[in-house]
Amino acid sequence: MPGYNTNFELTVDDMELIEDALRTTKRSLNTAVIAQDADPLQPCESTRDVDASMKRINDLLGRLHNQKNFYRPKTGAYVSG
Repeated sequence: MPGYNTNFELTVDDMELIEDALRTTKRSLNTAVIAQDADPLQPCESTRDVDASMKRINDLLGRLHNQKNFYRPKTGAYVSG
């Protein structure tokens, strides 16, 4: 049985595209929930499914964010802004 590839070759632009797609999906799920509140007769995914999807998207976006390397000077005090 084959295993999973643990070495990915993604560029910064690839990661940005993935993050944008996740945010767009999250926004569309949120819009569907808001539309469901406005019109209860409109068919929509169950609330639990949407909540689970939103949680998975938020967790993945958080993990992607935590893997970024932000600039910090090697010497001296860091002054933001």
